[in-house]
Amino acid sequence: MYFNQISVPGMGCLSYAIGCPAARAMAVIDPKRDIQDYLDIAREEGMQITHVFNTHVHADHVSGDQELRLATGADIYVHESAPVEYKHKTLKEGDVFELGAAKLEVLHTPGHTPNSVSLLVTDKIRSEEPEMLLTGDLLFVGDIGRPDLPGAEILDEQVENLYKSLYVKLAGYPDHLEVFPAHGQGSLCGRGMSAKKSSTLGYERRANPMLRFESFDAFKKDVMSAFPVRPKSFSHIIQTNLKGAATLDACPMDKSLTPKQFQEMMGDGAVIIDARDSAAFGGFHIPGSINIGFEKQLANWVGMVVDPDSEIILVVDDREDYDRMVTELHRIGYDLIFGYLSGGVMAWLMSGRPVEQLEQISPQQLARRLEKSGLRVIDVRTPAEWDGSRIKWAEHFPLSDILDSRLPKAEKDEELVLQCGSGYRSNIAASILRQAGYNQVKSLAGGIFAWSNAGLPVVSD
Repeated sequence: MYFNQISVPGMGCLSYAIGCPAARAMAVIDPKRDIQDYLDIAREEGMQITHVFNTHVHADHVSGDQELRLATGADIYVHESAPVEYKHKTLKEGDVFELGAAKLEVLHTPGHTPNSVSLLVTDKIRSEEPEMLLTGDLLFVGDIGRPDLPGAEILDEQVENLYKSLYVKLAGYPDHLEVFPAHGQGSLCGRGMSAKKSSTLGYERRANPMLRFESFDAFKKDVMSAFPVRPKSFSHIIQTNLKGAATLDACPMDKSLTPKQFQEMMGDGAVIIDARDSAAFGGFHIPGSINIGFEKQLANWVGMVVDPDSEIILVVDDREDYDRMVTELHRIGYDLIFGYLSGGVMAWLMSGRPVEQLEQISPQQLARRLEKSGLRVIDVRTPAEWDGSRIKWAEHFPLSDILDSRLPKAEKDEELVLQCGSGYRSNIAASILRQAGYNQVKSLAGGIFAWSNAGLPVVSD
């Protein structure tokens, strides 16, 4: 049996290629939208992609199922209860698929979504006993799938389904069964996933806090206590996956824009994402642009800040970064990307068009200023980060509030220093405040990490 786990850095998405070179057949489970990895595996291993399985209708990334069907003719499979609109074949409890040495059995495991399935995998060359379980978004390493994404009206039912799937259905399987989930660290489909990408049922039963409750009531209380933030992109992605995503050849063609063309698109309402690092953005940027640089969780931040139906134009350092950014955006369903500024900000500047700066203040500079005046420092990190440690003089105003258009109470010309962990989120927040007319916003370079490393004082609860 052939088995391979494919990871998408930053997004925490995990997909799988399972097959049998002797039978020349391969299945892809929970594919990412850019499918070249799967095509390369099939070619190199001498297999044909014949089956595409979606363990559920995903909320955090657009499925590559339509791309794979176009490229290979493979059939797409999804649980019979999933209200998808595209051509597909249905899965139900107990269905078995054999691809040579690889045997896949379907378990209906609702909870994350009503249509979630897990796949019990057996390598028949080694044993007739199942070897692993592809759990989709039911069970992660160190966590479980969130049940709130399908909607508040069925949340209670979903929590009960989640409990039954985890505590009843999986109870009959042995500790040594390997667990391979659809997501790992970086995904917002759970609360506290491990950086490990696989586990065993036995270890999760011992170490995963979500599998150690004595009763359903205790389980429900914890599950309902808090849910991760839901990015703007999630609803759009769900609808895209229900309808079947447009293939990428239908997306706008890559386009190198002159400053004049770029400015015209700005005038038509396009959103400018500046993907450069915080220091470069701080030096010079196009007025009205949002700084969302290349970072581990880039896709999540775009999903929180930018409306998925927006027309997007990009500021990047070079064409390679543009291609990389387009791939990241397509993975989360942002398809209206109309090009990038040829020559970057320098071409814009040399054309005589206006630029702005976002001052990056160093920890030492900020410390000196705080000794002399009551300068306002606004910490935009999460409540948990704030409780862990913070700059003594800071006030807390989470980025999530700013993204919900709840802005700090301040005069538009008041000097504000925004601070996060590393400077990444404070630049996003500063971009938004600048658009709202706050003209004296600064960002703490390096955030609280740089502040602490400079030996400057922090306090904690």
